[in-house]
Amino acid sequence: MGQAATEMGGDFVLALGDNFYYSGVRDEWDPRFQDTFERVFVSPGLRGVPWYVMAGNHDHAGNVTAQLRYSHHSPRWHFPHPYYSLRLHVPGSNASARLLVLDTVLLCGHTDDFGLGDVPAGPRDAAAAGAHLAWLRAQLEAAAGDSFVLVAGHYPVWSVAKHGPTPCLLRLLRPLLRRHRVTAYLCGHDHNLQYLEEGGVGYVLSGAGNFMEDSRPHEGSVPPGSLRFFFGSPASPGGFAHLRLEPSAVTVTFLEATGRVLHRVTLPPPPPLTPGDGGDTGTPTLGDTGGTGSPSPGGGTGDTWGHWEPSESPQETLGTIGTLGPLVLGTLRDL
Repeated sequence: MGQAATEMGGDFVLALGDNFYYSGVRDEWDPRFQDTFERVFVSPGLRGVPWYVMAGNHDHAGNVTAQLRYSHHSPRWHFPHPYYSLRLHVPGSNASARLLVLDTVLLCGHTDDFGLGDVPAGPRDAAAAGAHLAWLRAQLEAAAGDSFVLVAGHYPVWSVAKHGPTPCLLRLLRPLLRRHRVTAYLCGHDHNLQYLEEGGVGYVLSGAGNFMEDSRPHEGSVPPGSLRFFFGSPASPGGFAHLRLEPSAVTVTFLEATGRVLHRVTLPPPPPLTPGDGGDTGTPTLGDTGGTGSPSPGGGTGDTWGHWEPSESPQETLGTIGTLGPLVLGTLRDL
């Protein structure tokens, strides 16, 4: 990834959750921060590059607040709130992109991740999940003037692999992505690389930073023709996605850890919205989020499962910038 940052550009890294297998971290001084992050990503191409972080289900098995607080210990670890907004400006142009970072475990609930097709059990705190969804709606409305809108969360909306589509996100998130003409949804959770297109939205799954799984048991669970790319060879050392934001397009390149280019797709800005054309109609509400029952601690210590303290409000970061598990390397370039 450091080589790709040097050759293709690397202004930021987006860590798509499951940052610390299998049960997150204990506290902000946990040695895993050094052993799995600081001492691993040391190549020259990644020096000084900010990492924007979100929590996955394995992080929620530990202490998510500790990961938030680690932002005060490391100049490149940026995790200001369980969900937050970034405004990315493309240099040399008036183009901008809005990146909305979600906590899909907060929205949909926990899953232990080990069973085929396991789905999140529903939010542990319905009020917090409702506040998160309301924030997302407001952010998408505010992003109407941006050239591109990217939304990122740990759980996939669509996936052909082990975990399959996430029912909660199909009901809550997919209508919003379509209605607001989101350029792409970025996610992890399944341990492979996938690209799907549906309803004018690109779905980028980059979950190959740690394990690789080649099975596609949910190929019949996605819309016909939506799967455009899949890579999960168990013989591969893994891979990641590179995101290049330019004034006229977002280019997504899937790379193997060796540097080999596996697939590339270019996503143009969305066309202007015309009267009566808003994608899906209706306003999604929490209600049935696609699972039943209450989540179990799943390896946490004491009351630290899914633990975070909302001491800060969701932030918007303005600027020209934009083994852990799922990773996306991004760059901002003018033409």
